[in-house]
This record gives sequence, structure tokens and C-alpha cells, in this order.
Amino acid sequence: MLERIISLSLQNRLLICVLAGLCTLLGIRALSHLPVDAFPDTTPVQVQVNVQAPALNAEEIEQQITLPLELALGGLPGLVQLRSLSRFGLAQVVATFDDATPMPLARQWVAERLATVELPDGIERPRLGPISSGLGEVFHYILRTDNPARTLSELREWHDRVIRPALLQVPGVAEVNTWGGLEKQYHVVPDPQRLLKYSVTVDQLIEALRANNRNVGGGVITRAGESLLVHGLGRLTHAEQIANLVLTTQDGVPVRVGDVAEVRIDHGLRIGAVTAEGRGEGVLGLGFMLLGENSARVTRALKAKLADLQAALPEDLRLEVFYDRTELVDQVIRTVRHNLLAGALLVVSVLFAFLGHLRAGLIVALAIPLSMLFAGQMMLQAGIAASLLSLGAIDFGLIVDSSVIMVENCARHAALRPNQPLREVVREAALEVRRPTMFGELIILIVFLPILTLEGVEGKLFRPMALTMIFALFGAMVLSLTLMPVLASLLFQRAPRQEEPWLMRWLGRVYAPILEAALRYRTATLLGALGMVGAGALLAAQRGAEFLPRLSEGALVINIVRLTGVSVEEAVAGNTWIERELLREFPDEIARIWSRLGSAEVATDPMGIEVTDVFVALQPRHEWKRARTQAELAEAMRQVLARVPGIRAVFSQPIEMRVNEMIAGLRGDVAVKVFGEDLATLRSLAEQIRQILAEVRGARDVALEPWTGQPVLRIVARSDTADRLGVTADEILTAVELVGGLAVGDVTEGLRRFPLVVRWPESVRRDPEALAGLLWPVRTGAWLPLGQLATFQHTEGVAVIQREWGQ
Repeated sequence: MLERIISLSLQNRLLICVLAGLCTLLGIRALSHLPVDAFPDTTPVQVQVNVQAPALNAEEIEQQITLPLELALGGLPGLVQLRSLSRFGLAQVVATFDDATPMPLARQWVAERLATVELPDGIERPRLGPISSGLGEVFHYILRTDNPARTLSELREWHDRVIRPALLQVPGVAEVNTWGGLEKQYHVVPDPQRLLKYSVTVDQLIEALRANNRNVGGGVITRAGESLLVHGLGRLTHAEQIANLVLTTQDGVPVRVGDVAEVRIDHGLRIGAVTAEGRGEGVLGLGFMLLGENSARVTRALKAKLADLQAALPEDLRLEVFYDRTELVDQVIRTVRHNLLAGALLVVSVLFAFLGHLRAGLIVALAIPLSMLFAGQMMLQAGIAASLLSLGAIDFGLIVDSSVIMVENCARHAALRPNQPLREVVREAALEVRRPTMFGELIILIVFLPILTLEGVEGKLFRPMALTMIFALFGAMVLSLTLMPVLASLLFQRAPRQEEPWLMRWLGRVYAPILEAALRYRTATLLGALGMVGAGALLAAQRGAEFLPRLSEGALVINIVRLTGVSVEEAVAGNTWIERELLREFPDEIARIWSRLGSAEVATDPMGIEVTDVFVALQPRHEWKRARTQAELAEAMRQVLARVPGIRAVFSQPIEMRVNEMIAGLRGDVAVKVFGEDLATLRSLAEQIRQILAEVRGARDVALEPWTGQPVLRIVARSDTADRLGVTADEILTAVELVGGLAVGDVTEGLRRFPLVVRWPESVRRDPEALAGLLWPVRTGAWLPLGQLATFQHTEGVAVIQREWGQ
């Protein structure tokens, strides 16, 4: 069969050249459509479920929301693991399926189960996370202004109303998330003194706001053959209208909302904040691409759309790109391109030096790009993205191996038999080596087959590399049997070669005495070889090992952990100081720096206020002055941050951190999880494990996750006193709800809607004693301090509860 393939190729040289050209065009087209990313996506098939519950703490969320969600999702087909997180205001459940489950089907199953879950009143329905993966977060940009008159509420409104909807229209975008800023709300802030003055209760205020804020339809009135649509209007549209609502009358004089409360535009509870460049807060937008999309294409489209939006914004608003996956992708492409060109030049130079035959070197070198184009076509069909581990891992020496043998033998025969027809000479030379060349390629292909059986993270990492290498080797094998002999028969000259190239003659003179000595002293040669093998094995045993070399992403992430219970304002001030200090210490190494704390609007990365991610985009390495490697730079930054009291800093990289989170729910390279019901026992065991791990040689940043230590003010109704005075627990809980804010409806501004919230004044919200001193009406007509109707207890609660079910 091989003889027939070679013979037919030489008999139809024009056809083979045309087919090679056609395959080249198809390969170029395939490469232009091939998805490009920096790293293979190792994250499993996961569906994220988020539920916002601003009024509940971690333990209540675990009992009322998280556990029912877990029970509802259990038993789904293909479900491998359920991982949950409960913290103040947020419940998150992550369902992990086996790799054979399609993502759309997994999301459908989860959505169907969620429809059966009954949650407490006032809790929004569960929402699914974006259809993305661990590598889906490809774009960060910040909207900010230097105009002091602009508020964070205005920035957030511009982003949510103008920028986010426009970016969601970009093809391939799964989600545009909002992080930071202030969500605009209409607040009704009752004054306790004026409530007492007019004898108006909080319940009356809340009921009036709810009862005077709706539109209705009255159907149709037919008059004289004309139909009139009946529309009743009562929805609130501005602050003045809210303030004029009547609560009650006293001596015929109406008491309005504005008489007992202040109506103003404010913002809701802050669950996150973003700072940048040491210049204060802004609004961060995060672009997520759809699963399986081309990250380079999506990111470039987002950048182009962002540039168009900048022209439509007011002059004092600026959109700045801070993280762009295409920078890393372009670096990967440059690396692959460099390897391709260097490999081709090396092959040409080596073959010319050893064979003294430039044309033979050029023919063999042509196998590299042609094999790559063939591999690109097959990668597109197999759905494999071009990355540093797929294209960048190709060994060009293996690709040209069979072509080198084939072409070198053809060149040798052409030089030894100058008077015979060149096509016949090439045919006989090709047939002479057809078996060793093909068997050599097949043996290498067989070596890669076991990699295709890997599963999980290992399979997702190395299977693309193995398949790409198999595609390239198969293309090289076909070329060595078809195009290489054809090109040799067309381009080789018939002139005889006088002698071996000088390099081969010199190497022969050096090698001959060494070979003679080895054959003469065979025992010493064998003992020396065994000694070298033993020494190598000893050295190998002393060297460390790692699963995969660490990819330098050109950016760092510094995970800052503060004490649980820190305020947003304190954390923002600390982040701004860290940014300024790092910029001052490393001006030549840092290109951009920005920080995000807490959680985004869609909690794809749920963190507490005590946790901050500081992103550091780095300058090109040749511009650095404080370090030579990224590890040295991270160590220098760690020493700077060591001067900041009360924080723990852990260094990582954007993709690395995100993949760790998606796989294990934690950010460290190595994590130990302890499960149980007794929190005190868990804390004791976790501390013992931490101490043991800290003693391991080479371990850095060993610490416990901050899951306790949240300061809590517990307000418990005194049932004996409250019942005697006719005050229900629900009334007391209403007073508690007004600390954070009680939503009673919406205010409509054109097509936009903003929450209408009743909330105590800041003097009450910031002082537990002032809250306890609030006067509250009782059945007798008197007004008593809230502290006499309920007990106020300062305790330490659980900040976050994590649970994991399955394998």
C-alpha cells in the first residue's frame, strides 16, 4: 500500500501539488476561525445558583434558603457534586455535573428543580449564573470621573442604563456584571421625634406608601362606537409626590409623609466596592464570554464597543480598560509564531550544515507549516482551541523526522545516480525508507494515545495537546509519503556530490576514535553508563515536581483578607492606600492596579467585605527594575504589604485564581476541607491542620478561611413584656428591618424603576444605644423605648457557612 501511495504521488505530481495548495488554503481558513485562548479550559460543567436575601445572616440563609436548594437539586442526572455557600445577604449553590452532560441540558434540569422550591416570603427567586466557565471572565473595565460633583450613584446608573445593555448586544457575551458604585434608591427616612409629635406609627407610614403606589387597568368603555381604554394612575414618580402623601388628619389638617419623614435619593446597602490607581472609587464592569466562544474575538469586540460608547458619554466620564484577555492571547500567539519560525530556520540550517543541501532543507522545512495547517483544520473540527498547551507544545523535530529521512535519502540517491531519471531515483529512494519513516511516526502516535484516556482536570489539560500533536504527526506522515517525494523529484539537481559536507567529515573524525575506544573497553563503557544513570536517578529524586509549569499571565492578583466585620469605608480606604504604595514602590513594574472587595451584582465570585482582590497588570518584563522574574516581583510586593497591620496577602494570577475557585471553591493551590456539624470542633481541627501545614517545607501563605468572627447585634423580643403591652414580635422586627431598609415598592422614572425604601436615619443606624432608645407605641397609647420591649445582645456570629455534597 505504501509503495502504491508513493508511486501514484510521483505519477500525478501536479495533482499532489494542487491538493497541497488546496489543503493550505483550507488550513489558513481554519486557523482564522479557530478559537484562541491562553489556556485550556479545565473547569467542569457547572451551574451556579444565586439567591439574594439582604435581611438574613449566614445561619438563617443556610436554614431557610441554601438547604432547601440543595435538597431540590440532589439526584439530578449526571450530578457529581453540590457545593454551597451561605453568607450575610447571599446564598449560592454550585452544581457540578460530569463532563458528558451538555451545559444547556444541565441548566434546564436545574431550572426545572428550582421552580419547585418554596422560599420564605420577601425572598427573590433563585437566579442562574452566566453561561460561562472558569476562563469566561475575559474583560475588566472601569467607569470613573474626576468631577467631584458626580456621585457613585450617577456612575452606577450610567453603567446599568447605557453601558451594560450595549455590551450585552456584543456577539459571544454571556454576561456583563456590575461591581461597585451605589444603587440608586428613594429613601423615606422617618424622624422618631416627629413620629411621636404627630402620633404616627411606622406601620401607618409603610401602609400609606404601599397603598398609594400602583397603576391599574379598568378595561374598555364603549361610547358612540368608540372604545376608550381605562387606565388608573397612582404610581409614584418623584420625591415631591411621595412627600405629599397623606398619612392621617389631626383636627382636619392632613399629616403628610413629608411632615414626619425626609424623602431623599440615596443608595442601598453596599455589598461591594471598587477602587483603581489609588484615585478612589469607580464602577467596575466584568465581561463574560459564552462557553466555547473565541476569547480573542469576543474581547476585541467588547473593546470596540466600549470605544463607541465613550464617544456617547459626557466628557467627564471615562471608560478605561484594565484587564484584557487578548493581551495574554497575543503573547501566546507570538510565542507559537516564534517557535514556528525558529523551528523552520533551525531545521533549514541544521540540514544544510549536515547535508550541504539547501534545497533539501527547504523542502523539509516546508513540512512544518503544512503540518500545522493540517492540524489547525482538524482542531477546528474537533473543537480544540489554540492555546499555549496545544499549539505551543508541538515538537517540530518530531514533525520533520520522517520528512528528513525521506528527503535525505532521496538527496543521497540523486547524488550517487546522476545519470538515471530523477523521478525513478526518487521513487526507489522513497520506497527504501518507507517502512522506517512510517513506523517511526506510528510509534510516536501510539505514545500519545494513553493521554487521551485521562479524565477530569488532567484530561482537559493534556487531551488538547495530545490530539493536536497526533493531528500534526499524521499530517507530517502523509506529507512524507506524498508531497516530499514529489518536491524532491521537482527541485533536486542531477549533479553528483563530490564529498561529504565539512561538518560531517569533522564529526566523523571526532566520533571514530570514541567509538573505537568504547568497543575496545566495553566493560568500562558499560560501568560508566550505569554510573551516569544512577547519578541521574539520584539527582531526579532530589528535585521537586509539579503537575504543570506555571503560566506567566502578565498580571498578579493579591488576595487581601482583613478581620471579619470591617466596614466598607475602612476597606476602601485601605485598598486605596495599598494601590498608592505599590505604585510608588514599583512604578516600572506596574502598568495598572485596581481592587474589588465584596461581591458584584451577580455574585459569580462571592466574597465578604473583609476580602479584597487587588489586580496588578504588569509592564513588559524588559522594563522591570526591581525584579527579574514574576516570583521575585511577588516576593518584593509581599514585603511591602507586610508593613500593613491586620491583613493577610496571598498572591496568585487571574486565570489561576478563577480556575481554582471554580474547581474547589477556594483560591489556594492546595486546600484541606474539614466537614462536620460542631463549629467549635471544626475550628479546633482546622487550626491544628493549619499548624501542621505551616511546618511543611516550601509552604507559603498558610491560613484559615475567615468563616467566623462576624460581630452581631441580636435583638430578641421580650415576649412577656411585649404581650402584656400588646406589641407583637412582628412589629419589633419591623423596627429592626428599618435599620437596613424595608422595600415598600418602586418609583418609576420613565422606563426606569428604582426601589422605594423606608429606613431609619443615620443617627439611629450607626448607634445601637440610639436604636434601643427609639420610642415605640403600645396598646395603652404610651410610647416606650424599644430597649424595654426587646433585649439587645452583642455576640460573635458565623460569617460564612460552606457545605459540600457528593464525590
